[in-house]
Amino acid sequence: MKKWFIALLLPLALAACSSSQTAGISVDSSTQKVVFGDNVLGNRLSVEQITTQDNNGLVRGIVSVTSKFTGDQQLQYRFYWYDEQGLEVNGSDSPWRTFVVRGLDTMSIQSVAMKPEATQFRVQIRTLD
Repeated sequence: MKKWFIALLLPLALAACSSSQTAGISVDSSTQKVVFGDNVLGNRLSVEQITTQDNNGLVRGIVSVTSKFTGDQQLQYRFYWYDEQGLEVNGSDSPWRTFVVRGLDTMSIQSVAMKPEATQFRVQIRTLD
């Protein structure tokens, strides 16, 4: 009985751990929607501008963020790319990249799509654990 109970709890514990690693802020370029999945980060960081630019036939996504916190914040971001229909472009997700936002400073994070069919993006921002 004890083994059965542990077997049921293990997947739940792993799911809780995995979701906390990607919780943060999600920014969608097509709708300009910002979703705050982490209240602490949402209180410490604001998204100021979401833009796309042409970069020799590929889309460059740029997100400007401002720290509302007086200390430095070590964060990570990752871009996901989508086509005109809103479908994720195969192989378009980038690796997590680390950056530091200094207290009360504004900076831009950016990425260029790897494929020309990518026309919009979503970026995930999370704290560095």
